[in-house]
Amino acid sequence: MRILIIDDEKNIRRALALALESMAHEVTCVSNSALGLAELRARSFDVVLLDLRLSQESGLDVLEEILRVNPQAAVVMVTAYASVETAVEAMRRGAFDYLPKPCTPEQVRQVLTRVEKTRKLERRVAELESRLAVEGPEIELASQSPGMQKALDVAFKAAESEATILLLGESGTGKSVLARAMHQRSPRRAGAFVTVSCPSLSRELLESELFGHVKGAFTGAHADTVGKVATADSGTLFLDEIGELPVEIQAKLLRLLQEREYERVGETKPRRANVRVISATNRDLAQAVTAGKFREDLFYRLNVISLRLPPLRERVNDIERLALMQLRFIAGHSGKGVRSFSAAALEAMRQYAWPGNVRELRNVIERAVILSNAEFIEPEDLSDHIQPGSEIRLGGKVTLEAIEAEHIRRVVANTRTLEEAAAILGIDPATLYRKRKKQG
Repeated sequence: MRILIIDDEKNIRRALALALESMAHEVTCVSNSALGLAELRARSFDVVLLDLRLSQESGLDVLEEILRVNPQAAVVMVTAYASVETAVEAMRRGAFDYLPKPCTPEQVRQVLTRVEKTRKLERRVAELESRLAVEGPEIELASQSPGMQKALDVAFKAAESEATILLLGESGTGKSVLARAMHQRSPRRAGAFVTVSCPSLSRELLESELFGHVKGAFTGAHADTVGKVATADSGTLFLDEIGELPVEIQAKLLRLLQEREYERVGETKPRRANVRVISATNRDLAQAVTAGKFREDLFYRLNVISLRLPPLRERVNDIERLALMQLRFIAGHSGKGVRSFSAAALEAMRQYAWPGNVRELRNVIERAVILSNAEFIEPEDLSDHIQPGSEIRLGGKVTLEAIEAEHIRRVVANTRTLEEAAAILGIDPATLYRKRKKQG
């Protein structure tokens, strides 16, 4: 861990530093609060050992300033005047724990062990929160598709580096699953994997979610928040659908990538964060740069290593394995006795283009499992448009109503929300909802 010692007694600083360095921690020592705060503004620390009495200053007052500068730091008060009253007051103001002065190496070790356990729990909570929206089995990262095999090979080599990664591909191809797998294979695996969905919020709320805000920064900001960047410190920040990031926020992200600095909304004081960024998009960012909708300098910073995940229609040999994985998961959770697919059903799925990719595959299988009363899924259990001979083609002998229904279905399958689909279709969400309900 990175540890900062703020103590005006040279012998105490030296003794603590020797003990901590023998435990393989990275240690920085300063003699007063001004130097300590300067170090905290320059880079982040996991732990701060703070003397309760610094010459004419009260360590309790310095504690509050430290937590404003680096809210993620665990501040441990070190005092020769230990008492229940000072311990309670330090905890009330945000200290993690306190140590008596002088303290033994074993006492220091025990406190740091508690810090490490608490931080691991916090990272685990952050990771679980980022996965709450994911309902389904972990997608097995293996493939018989040469294009997918190549992408996975490059991804896992790149995972061991600190390079920024840009994942390209249609919606539903598994970009978020691959990003998490890269994090788990990286040197940052002990840190948090934090996801931010760029199209999901307004510009103001997205900026706050990313960088945090201070109390009173805007209407409804009733308390300070640290933001996803701070939560991902020492871990990985995954920016999903980066092509939708507002231009106003792109400059702030570029600063984070170049200088590892950012500012919370409503604050002018720079903060530091050590994060590895993986981003994903289904858009052509080079085209967006030409159109002036995406910063060229940010594009080059994100595009150090880029990987294209092929759509499911280019991975026909993977369809059976993925379908069976989804079926077993869904059947197990729904209590249905569905075991597998008939040969005809598998062939129908192989012949279908899957515009919504793996996400659409899951939705189709979930519907089939719910409606089926047999051990095997048959073609008639699949959605009508997947059954043999159901492919609608422009110029074919089909009605405008059928073409509209098919177009709407494909757009919905290829987007995350009805609001996003409605925006693409050029209609309001209420109209889309009525059309979908009419189509069944």
